[in-house]
Amino acid sequence: MTHETRTSLAPAEVIRRAKAFFSERVPHQAAFPEKEGERFLTLRGQGGEEIALAIIAADGAERVRASTLLFDQAVERFLSTLPAAA
Repeated sequence: MTHETRTSLAPAEVIRRAKAFFSERVPHQAAFPEKEGERFLTLRGQGGEEIALAIIAADGAERVRASTLLFDQAVERFLSTLPAAA
């Protein structure tokens, strides 16, 4: 499933927060960085399941898209922690 939100945070800050959130805040469903770039992050969790994040500049804000098969609830929780775009 794909999830999306818009935020005022810079891409580097979104990535930093995602790494901390998925490794510390959801211990029973932890996921850890596998690949990373300036505007993307791939995390791997239990059973090899993946979370893929992309940050795209859009209309003066950053659009954060995340896709996963197993971590839907955790992804929604993470996206809800990001400050909304103005």
